[in-house]
Amino acid sequence: MKKQLAFVLGGGGARGAMQVGALRALLEAGYQPDLLVGTSAGAINAAFLALRGVNLQCIDELEQSWRDAVKANLFPPNYLWLTVRSLFRRPDFYTSHALREFVLAHGVEAHLTFGDLPHTRLLLVAADLICGCPALYGLDPSDSVLEGVMASTALPPWVAPIQKGDKLLMDGGVVSNVPIEPAMAAGATEIIALDVTDPFNQGTVVQGFGPFLTRLLATVDHRQLDLELALAAERRIPVRHIHLKSDLPAPMWDFSRTEYLIQFGYVQTQEMIQSWQVERPSGLRAWLSKLTKKA
Repeated sequence: MKKQLAFVLGGGGARGAMQVGALRALLEAGYQPDLLVGTSAGAINAAFLALRGVNLQCIDELEQSWRDAVKANLFPPNYLWLTVRSLFRRPDFYTSHALREFVLAHGVEAHLTFGDLPHTRLLLVAADLICGCPALYGLDPSDSVLEGVMASTALPPWVAPIQKGDKLLMDGGVVSNVPIEPAMAAGATEIIALDVTDPFNQGTVVQGFGPFLTRLLATVDHRQLDLELALAAERRIPVRHIHLKSDLPAPMWDFSRTEYLIQFGYVQTQEMIQSWQVERPSGLRAWLSKLTKKA
């Protein structure tokens, strides 16, 4: 079987900026993916790279797009008010329009299909609430890239689920926030997963809707990840899981720390790569180690 390295980019809203720094570190170290798989914020990053090419110049452009996101106010912080409006069937469509316009402005044209992408293969993950299963964009070359990005990022209360035929599509984090299983379904034989879920422990007392929602999503994400890592181990597919953890709170809707998060992701991934090199000795060191054991 031909080796297929997948970069798996998880969801996490504004924390997706850490993936940009992490990707720079991986490319500088010589890692080049055959497949990009993304959920939510990771779907935007993955689509950007698949469209422009996975190289350091593209990373420079991706960094600039995240700076643009700071000004765009893509996820307003008044999520409680947005939730109330949605409950009373008076959703605010500003965020979905703003996100769509942002994606269009950064090169994902309305007519673009996965078959049109000139560089690395791309797979985007959404959730279908009707069948309760993942909806994978990119397995069919005629799939719309814009539709895939919008479905994968449709996170209430900011962006309403998308009705398409007999499907009701929303943010892929509901079914696979760090999409390791979808990467395997697309043929990945080894995986580097960039996980930007929030690691902060909120304590044992959860008061208010915001902390409750955070804890709920974190619980779902953690359980999903455990199961998908176990599945990869069962199939003997190696996974390098990088959990990018900011040392400052970074709510998914707060883009104000974008520059800091990009740099933080870069440094943390460099450290991880160095640890991999220690784990896996060079050919000469491995040969000498075997000789020592035999002696």
